[in-house]
Amino acid sequence: MTHQIALPFQWPADDDERDFIVGDANRAAVKHLEHWSLWPVMTTVLTGPRKSGRSLLGRIFSAKTGGRFIDNAEEQDETRLFHAWNEASADRRPLLLAADLPPARWRIRLPDLRSRLLASPHVAISDPDMELMAGLVEKLLHARSLAAPAEVIRYVVPRIERSYVGVHRIVDALDEAALARRRPVSLKVAREALATLGVTEDT
Repeated sequence: MTHQIALPFQWPADDDERDFIVGDANRAAVKHLEHWSLWPVMTTVLTGPRKSGRSLLGRIFSAKTGGRFIDNAEEQDETRLFHAWNEASADRRPLLLAADLPPARWRIRLPDLRSRLLASPHVAISDPDMELMAGLVEKLLHARSLAAPAEVIRYVVPRIERSYVGVHRIVDALDEAALARRRPVSLKVAREALATLGVTEDT
């Protein structure tokens, strides 16, 4: 069951981090980060689709553990990553690397870096299920000061692409449709928003 939880080490409550919705797609990753002191080495690689919350999770992790977070790690300078891995090991200070793909699929030229990354734990955020998507739509609308009745969320979620990008697209479309009509989010507004995404009533 998808739900919002307060993680054990009191994750922060900044404007963009008031809650983190935990579901089947990310539960294993969250649990792994909670128990970073048990990692076999002090570096973990976190992968997940774009917009999946991996960057937010990384920033929260860094803030609460005092560790280091490097996003889009597969695009970073290899020497920088090599030194960061070694420093994490020497200082016993966790390093979290976020990327689209696991290290085995990166094009790594430095053999010593490749061996270190392949020896590091890897956890993944997977595509969202319908329950997580519903929670994300509600949360993102709330962040824009938009309230959507439960029936609207139940209506749109099964009709959109099952992805985090799909969630953001429908929220953008709902926002724009509500603004254009100067009305609250309703089923009528939702139908118009879906139509802008190419989704018809019969889809």
